Formats: sequence, C-alpha cells, structure tokens
Amino acid sequence: MPDCGLVTHSHKPVPLRSISVDLVVRGFVADVVSELRYQNEEKNPVEAVFVFPLDDEAAVYAFEGLIGGTRIEAQIQEKKQAEQEYEDALSEGREAFLLGREANTSDIFTCSLGNLPPDGEATLKLRYVQALAPEPDGAVRFVLPAVLNPRYVPRGSEADTVTESIPRVPKGQLPYTLSLSVTLESSYGINRVESKCTLEPLHYTAENRTTAQVSLATGHQFDRDVELLVYYEDVHKPSTLLEAGKTGAAPGSLMGDPALLLTLYPSIPAPKPGLNSAGEFLFLLDRSGSMDCSTEDGKDSPSRIQSAKETLVLILKSLPLGCYFNIYGFGSSHDSFYPQSVEYTQQSMSESLQRVKELDADLGGTEILEPLKAIYSQPCKEGHPRQLFVFTDGEVFNTDEVIAEVRRHSSSHRCFSFGIGEGASTALIKGIARAAGGSAEFITGKERMQAKALQSLKKALQPAVTGISLRWDLPPGLEAALVGSGPQVIFEGQRCLIYGQIRGKPQSSDTAEGSAVLQYSFQDQIFTETMKFPLQAQESDRLPVHRLAAQALLQELEEAVEKDEGKRHLALETSLHSGVVCSQTAYVGVNTQLAKTLQGPLERRDVPLALCCASVPKSRQRCARSAPVLKSCMMLSSVVMDHHITDYSGAGWIEVSSSEEEEEEKETTLKEEGSLLLRLILLQNADGSWPLDSDLATLLDLSEAEISSQKPAQVIPTAWATVLAVLWLHFRAAEQNDEWQLLEAKALSWLQATAGPQLAECVKAGNALLGSSVSPQAFGL
Repeated sequence: MPDCGLVTHSHKPVPLRSISVDLVVRGFVADVVSELRYQNEEKNPVEAVFVFPLDDEAAVYAFEGLIGGTRIEAQIQEKKQAEQEYEDALSEGREAFLLGREANTSDIFTCSLGNLPPDGEATLKLRYVQALAPEPDGAVRFVLPAVLNPRYVPRGSEADTVTESIPRVPKGQLPYTLSLSVTLESSYGINRVESKCTLEPLHYTAENRTTAQVSLATGHQFDRDVELLVYYEDVHKPSTLLEAGKTGAAPGSLMGDPALLLTLYPSIPAPKPGLNSAGEFLFLLDRSGSMDCSTEDGKDSPSRIQSAKETLVLILKSLPLGCYFNIYGFGSSHDSFYPQSVEYTQQSMSESLQRVKELDADLGGTEILEPLKAIYSQPCKEGHPRQLFVFTDGEVFNTDEVIAEVRRHSSSHRCFSFGIGEGASTALIKGIARAAGGSAEFITGKERMQAKALQSLKKALQPAVTGISLRWDLPPGLEAALVGSGPQVIFEGQRCLIYGQIRGKPQSSDTAEGSAVLQYSFQDQIFTETMKFPLQAQESDRLPVHRLAAQALLQELEEAVEKDEGKRHLALETSLHSGVVCSQTAYVGVNTQLAKTLQGPLERRDVPLALCCASVPKSRQRCARSAPVLKSCMMLSSVVMDHHITDYSGAGWIEVSSSEEEEEEKETTLKEEGSLLLRLILLQNADGSWPLDSDLATLLDLSEAEISSQKPAQVIPTAWATVLAVLWLHFRAAEQNDEWQLLEAKALSWLQATAGPQLAECVKAGNALLGSSVSPQAFGL
C-alpha cells in the first residue's frame, strides 16, 4: 500500500479495542456518552493517543475512566496545569488520562491514556451534548464523526497540526469496532429514521410514537461518519425547556440558576423570490487536491469538486437578472473569473458556465485566507448587498485565523458556507457562517446537495432582518438574563435558539408561566414573536440545557475579534464552572490508588483512523499539501454541463433478484428524471425564458413542428416554450421543486411581463399538449 499524503502505516499494535456510543435525542438536543475500551497486549506499558473530530457546537462536559477496576473521575483544569499533571503522573509511573481540544480549531480533540500496564484494561467515558438543527427536508441531523482529514498548514507557518502524525489504514481495516444505540424522545411524534449506515429496525416504545429505539447493525466499521436523519411529525413547532440548576452550585451563577432554552421559527413574510435584482454574489470554490476525493463510498459517487461544480451550476442558473457576481478558486494560489464582479447577463452566465465546466481540483493546498483577503479588498457595489458563498472540504489548520478575517468584514457581507464530503471541518464551515450572519450546510452525498444550495440562495436573496431585540415578561421576584448576545440574524424558516438564565424567586407561588418577546424589523415592518413557557423547572442529572448555554457563551467569547483579558478570563471561568471544555481547559484524571508504580519504557501508540481518500484510485491519491493532483477519473457528468449529450455507461448484465431489480429500476428512473431536469435547467436563459428549439422539443418528447402547431395565436414562441417548460417542471419534477423554485420565479416574472392576458390560454393549451393538469394558480392566475 503506497503512502497517501500524510498517511503512514506503522503496523504497530493498537490498544483501542472498541467504541460504544449511547445516544439520547430529546427533540433537538443530543446527549451522547461514548465509551472507549482499551487493552494492552504488549510487554511494556503504553500510552494510547486517540485524535478524533467532534462537531464544532458539541459541548464536552464530563470525562471519566475505569482502570483496573478503579473508577476515576477526571477534573477540568486550566490546560497547562492539566497537561503538567498528566506528564507528572506518567513520569511517576502512574496511570493517567487527558482530554483536550486543539488550540487552533474547536472541532478536534485528543484523548491520551498513559501507563496502561501489560495485560491491562481500561475504559474511558466521554460525555457531550449538542443542539441539532433541521435539514432543508425537515430531518433533524445527528452526525458521529469518524473521518478526520489531514489539516493543511499554510506556507510560512511555523505551527504544526496534530492530524499530521495520525496513522491511517484502508477503509474496512480498522482494528477496533463501533456500536451505537439510540433512544429517541419527542412530543412531536417520531416518523422515521434514515441513515447511510445499516440500522436495525426502528422500535417504538410508546403507542403514540413519542419514544423509540434504534441501533447500528452489528459489525459496523467506524470508517465513515455515522449520520442519522430523524424525521418528526411537526419539526417546525416552537418549543421551550426550563431546566433546574445544579445542586450545590451558587445561586446567581449560570449553573446554579434555572436555564431556559427557547426554540423559535420566526414567521417572516417571504419576499417574492427571483424578482429582486439587487445583490453581489461571490462564489469561492476550493480547488485543492483533497477536493478530488469522493463525497461518499461507491463507484458512482461524485468527487467533492464535482459536487461543488454541480451546485455552482444550479446557483448560477438561479441568480436574478441584473445582479452582480464573480467566481473565485483557491488552493495554494487563487484566481477569479473576472478582475471584479460583472453584471449577470445572458452572455456572462453562458461564459461562466463554460468556465465552471473546465474547473478541476488542480491548485494544490488549501490556502483560504489569501483569497478571502483579495475578496474583501474589492470595494462593495452600492445598492448590491454582498453575499459570499464558500465551497470547501474545510481541511485547514488556521481555522481561527480564517474565522477572524471573516468576522472583521461581517458588517459588509453575509457568508453562506458549504462543507463538501465527510471530514469537512465543522469549526470552519459553521464558524465563517456564524461570523458573517449566514448559514452553513454540509453535503455528504449528492441526494440533498441541490436542495441545500437553493435554500442558502433563497436566504441570500432575502432582505436583511434588522433591529432584533428580546424582552422578558416574568412574575415579580424573577428576572431573566440572556446568555450570550442572542440572535444576530433571522431567516425565514430557520430555527432560532435563545438561552436564558432565570434569577431570583417568585413572590407568589401561583405564577405558572413567563414569556419571552422577540421583536425585529423587516422591510419597514415590525414583527413580534411571543413565546410562553412554564416556570416549573425540570430536574436533570446531566444538565444539557446548562451545558449548551455555556457552550454558546464560550463560542461567542472565543470567536470575538477583540480577545481582551476580560473575555479570556470570563471564558476560563465559564468553562471551569460548567465543565464544558474550551481552548483554555482540559480534563485530567490520575490513578492514585496504585499499590506500586509501573516500570519499564513507555511505548506511544497512536490510534489509527480510516484512510480519507480510500475511494480515489491509488495512483491518484495525493497529500492534501502536495502539488496539483491528477485530474479525477470521475469528471462532471456530461449531462450536467452539456445538454446535447446524455452520458450512460453500460456495465454489462448482472443477474439480480426481483427486489434488487426493482430497486435498480427505481434508481435508474430517478437518475433519468434528474438528468432531464438538469438538461431543462441548462436550456433556460438568464432572464428566465426558454427558447423554442430542437433541444427543448427532444426533452419534451415532441417535435418542433408539433409544438409550434399548438401554439396559441399572437403568442411569441419564447413565451410558449417557457409555459411548456414550467408545466413540465410541475408535471415531471414536482418532487425536486426545491431545486427549481427560483428558476420558476424568474420564468413567471418574465411571462407576466411578456405573455400578459394570453398566459391563461397558453397554460390551457400547454396542459392539453403535454397531457398534464397543472393548475393555472401555479402561474399566479
């Protein structure tokens, strides 16, 4: 097996035997307990070092070990103090364990277990809590990350990254296993659970389907991210949770007082999409070597660069006529399609689509900071709010520096980020979106890519919400304090989390509820959202709401542009009191009950992770820090870029069972429908119209003569073609309407200005020609 970039194959024994995860999902909160079981089969004591990713927003709040039958609860301390205590314990021959976060990013943790004796066993138990957000299709998404790609270190940096020394093994050859059991609880009602991984059947534990259990199938290899998509009956229903404070904690402190979690979905009147021509849309595309890797397993899986290009094509087609745009690419160097943003016209759109077709992952490393600085050096266009879209696999070392640069310019733009493929840094993707008031999406498979892209574009086209404020209405004797600065940006349909600390005692015992009032301005109108909540606090041993509130505050303090001593001290105190790890703290545990200390040389054993580019041909695998890589064998499907060609490759006949045959037939049908949709999209003009030509006729399975003969009198051919195209979208691609809503909006705007009173006649004639029955209401009639 040849070396693959930062990959090394030491063939040394691995003491980690298994990982077992117990997950409880209550509504939108995931509470996780992860157990790492170690066994040393060598003749000398070993130090096992396991470097692993967690979500950027996960709050790690407890760490303990069971070593030789002795339970040891780790203590959170200042990081330098914890590291020194751990090193002292090792030098004294004592068993010890340490858990800390990497200094330059918030989504990589290192777990060290030192002085595990020969034939010794140990179990380390890690606890964390995480708030979950709904996907565009309404699914609540939880990811247990397994993939940790090597982080690119920019040229000239003296720093090093812990991911560089991690040993890697080919997928399917990890020496340890993963088991995952999940308990689901939701008053909304649990509809179903989906995953790319094989699951045991969902088992409901309540007749009303408010609780259920599910688990990974036995024998799962932890060589890919475990993604669970939980579908509730009413995912956008507002919710409240008031949690009692920690027993023994001081009243008036964050952990001592009750903590409140409000989940709101503000009802912003949606402006008509596609009609607003204002905006400067900048697209920053990662073209580093690592983007040549596949987004998921399978011979037909697209590469990351392919997924990014397909997404970019769809967004380019959906931009409003008259806006401004530019496309940047970056790797070890960076470039742009135009010296400065150009107006969106038929010519500029066509030229850009052709250039997108030619893009490849051929720019070497992942230096995102310099292209960001180049973008910010360009003056903003007056009357055209700047919207930045970033597509990257997120494999950079200087994450904090990149986020700080985006935050410095947050007043002049919004940032929408896309993490491509497994292993994308949640710290980078979520961090830059948070820093500039946008939103983040993760694309781990082709199936949900287009919907996520269009959802972000719809948000970018929305006018900004301003004047956001929050006030509390509580009984006498109680007051509420907002934890953190509260919501800074609001989008239609997007979840808004608010954490509050309830102080004091009510003067009367019969006051049962309080309320929070969120107010904001949108398009010169003032809107108010009122959320009532019961004042009876729920008891909880793990205190998930308190931990989440502490994590939200820590994130805000550590991402601040001006990291003054006051904020640094507040972050440290918050971390130590809440138990939530931050960049300044770590957990350390030492076995002080050893009858005698261990003797002999201490052997370091790094726990391997799965090879990040296993799905890329070996001859094409390259280091993420290398020179430009070879072009991927998986080029962008010709149907996406050239509507004259449909690319189907025959692989011969394979004998399959009837059920497999049905599945294959279903998959083929879906692919063909998707291909036709993409072909139709590529035929659309920049102004929203479709030309009446042979390409459209072929797609509609008609001849040009048939189409022309049925055209109502006095209607221009382009208007007739556009009506037929919109009818086809509703008739043949209704399930993918998230992908073409903005395209349709452009078409309808153009039709209403062009076809006028004859539009109704066109719709009736078009339905007759295509054999469809689309309502005239779809055309605003």
